[in-house]
Amino acid sequence: MISLKWGTILNNNSTGFSGISSFSHSQRKASTPVVVVTLSPNGRGGERRVKASMESTLKEMRDGASVLDMDPKSTVGGGVEDVYGEDRATEDILVTPWTFSVASGYTLLRDPHHNKGLSFTEKERDAHYLRGLLPPAIVSQALQEKKVMHNLRKYQVPLQRYMAMMDLQERNERLFYKLLIDNVEELLPVVYTPTVGEACQKYGSILRRPQGLYISLKEKGKILEVLKNWPKKSIQVIVVTDGERILGLGDLGCQGMGIPVGKLALYTALGGIRPSVCLPVTIDVGTNNEQLLKDEFYIGLRQRRATGQEYSELLHEFMCAVKQNYGEKVLIQFEDFANHNAFELLAKYGTTHLVFNDDIQGTASVVLAGVVAALKLVGGTLAEQTFLFLGAGEAGTGIAELIALEMSKQTKAPLEETRKKIWLVDSKGLIVSSRKESLQHFKKHWAHEHEPVKTLLDAVKAIKPTMLIGSSGVGQTFTKEVVEAMASFNERPVIFALSNPTSQSECTAEEAYSWTKGRAIFASGSPFDPVECNGKVFVPGQSNNAYIFPGFGLGLVISGAIRVHDDMLLASSEALAGQVAEENFEKGLIYPPFSNIRKISAEIAANVAAKAYDLGLATRLPRPANLVKYAESCMYSPVYRSYR
Repeated sequence: MISLKWGTILNNNSTGFSGISSFSHSQRKASTPVVVVTLSPNGRGGERRVKASMESTLKEMRDGASVLDMDPKSTVGGGVEDVYGEDRATEDILVTPWTFSVASGYTLLRDPHHNKGLSFTEKERDAHYLRGLLPPAIVSQALQEKKVMHNLRKYQVPLQRYMAMMDLQERNERLFYKLLIDNVEELLPVVYTPTVGEACQKYGSILRRPQGLYISLKEKGKILEVLKNWPKKSIQVIVVTDGERILGLGDLGCQGMGIPVGKLALYTALGGIRPSVCLPVTIDVGTNNEQLLKDEFYIGLRQRRATGQEYSELLHEFMCAVKQNYGEKVLIQFEDFANHNAFELLAKYGTTHLVFNDDIQGTASVVLAGVVAALKLVGGTLAEQTFLFLGAGEAGTGIAELIALEMSKQTKAPLEETRKKIWLVDSKGLIVSSRKESLQHFKKHWAHEHEPVKTLLDAVKAIKPTMLIGSSGVGQTFTKEVVEAMASFNERPVIFALSNPTSQSECTAEEAYSWTKGRAIFASGSPFDPVECNGKVFVPGQSNNAYIFPGFGLGLVISGAIRVHDDMLLASSEALAGQVAEENFEKGLIYPPFSNIRKISAEIAANVAAKAYDLGLATRLPRPANLVKYAESCMYSPVYRSYR
């Protein structure tokens, strides 16, 4: 095994360097830098030479610089440092499997970033001391993929498939992403909703190897040090949760880590963001879930959830530490925070950091795209529609606001006017002006003049919406009476049952189609199987945030954006709606198939990046001539690389 280390020569004799001094980063700059080549003591190592290609990899390490100090111009698309030249190389060019040393032998087989299993060639097995450590067969990545899919399909329980996929990610990263990209429609429900919800509930029991960073109240005052413990120094995307509102399952505390891990897997598979620049984070401030507090396998702090100043100070320290450690252009995605914290964090840091809340903004973007696409089936303009929401939390109000913004943009009418076309129902009934004093601040915009209405059914009959959108997190709330009422005054009623997981969906696809005799235009947050109704097969659309956030994040990265603007969200919705083909509409679909997701993500990224340049928020100059091609060129490829 060859190790390359920085140090100062203590003794140089005929057998090579006999030792190195201990050092810190600052001491390293002050002392005379050398590269110490530690050769394998097995007799063959002394004959092995450090090739010229290795020297070229290190040519920037001059004048006392370390890997951490290399020229920031050594970048790939997206502004991510490509220290070892791996991503600038084409798939035909040989690369070196660097970690802190040149990985070889047993270590290489247990490095998920470079392990290829039985796909190592004869030459690679010789070069990296793998002889005898692998069976003699050599198989292709395609055959490995076929084998894993064969084994996955044998599992009857979705959680078993989830655990098998997580094991694969920890064993062979490239094969994991190749599998996910090539089988996205089959595996998306496994690595994300709905299965990830069950995984989070049981995370303490199924945890085998920690993923991501856990920052708890114990780390208060030293979060910057904790961030420096993460082995990758160039981070572009962080997904962070405090676990208080995981999907529709409530407070899962520290076990909410499954959400950032799953989201970032999709950032890579669907959006092409390199896995090495992604960081999942869980902020553990305790949990109010009594069942978890009593669970002997719970992995988080065993205390009631911190609130108020203690909570705010911890989050503020985290936000400042992230910016200090990773810079201005790192994207921080807030995920599954409770309503009160979600809105406050987005408002507080939206002007100082590159932040994005998927529950508020991502959900809004994907639903707006579905609404725009549905207009091609319903007819009329956006401004001619009337919307009724069940659920006035961060998702519901976020969607409503983005629809109102798009309506205002199209009609040039004031935002205050377009909001009047949108009505919301919460747990106490229709939100009306007589309730305004008692409403939370984010609901006040939606308190319109109307007499009080207590139930959803009465609200549907009174408002007569053309589109009904559920984001309540409560299952079976779109009852037969509600859906039939929608169908009574709409030729093509549009119904979005967005709550996750499937058990919390406001109604099923089968119910929506059967109760409207096949006239409904339906989309849900979690997947449903095709439905046959009146002799016709309907394929339910999935209004999944995974359509938006991977491409949205890629657009921010490739443009070097420093802030998120509402116009970027509108741009992403327009790009997604534009990807729905005529054959999709014929099946009743208002979203394109996930099989085209990388192409879709590239289009979204290009639209978002273009808007960032137009708004003067992009820092990656000059602007690429063709943003779609540029986005595609920046995408991570999971195809195996050939090693020297």
